[in-house]
Formats: sequence, structure tokens, C-alpha cells
Amino acid sequence: MTRSDLVEELASRFPQLTHRDAEFAVKALLDAMSDALTRGHRIELRGFGSFSINRRPPRLGRNPRSGEQVAIPEKRVPHFKPGKALREAVDEKTATIVMPTPK
Repeated sequence: MTRSDLVEELASRFPQLTHRDAEFAVKALLDAMSDALTRGHRIELRGFGSFSINRRPPRLGRNPRSGEQVAIPEKRVPHFKPGKALREAVDEKTATIVMPTPK
């Protein structure tokens, strides 16, 4: 699902919302979440999951072309952990769907 799909779904579920209002609501929500994560806060949505920041320590990597060692600096990356209700819902819904096997 893309951002525009989410806006469409919100606008169709709530007929009192115009498409523009739904777009504004989705943008406001995502901006607030991004802002909270950049400030180092954790976001928890009960029944859905939680967003947090993980620290990746510095390490040595390799340049794939030359094989030369490259120092990779420390990073902070967003991390999502699904909640129990979401995990169970996904497991229940996808149990009947036959997933293609990777080759």
C-alpha cells in the first residue's frame, strides 16, 4: 500500500472527509511520526506495533569492486516491531494464501 492508496482508503471509509482533508491527515500523521523519531522518541501504537531507533555500530566493510577495506561510520536507523495483534492477524489472513517459493 502506498501513501496515495492510504489517502484513498481513508477518504472512502469516511465520506465526510474530502480527498484533500484525508491527504492532509495522512501527511500530518507521518510528519509527526518522523519528527518524533528524529528527536529520539519511541512511538507505540497499541495493537499495531512500535517504532524506535536502533544504533548500528561502526564497522569495517569491503568495497565490492576493489576488495579494499572501507570504514563504515555509526548509524541510527528506524526500526519497526509489529505488535501481537498485527502478527496474529497477518498470520491468520496469509495462512490460506499460497506464497511462491523463492528460487
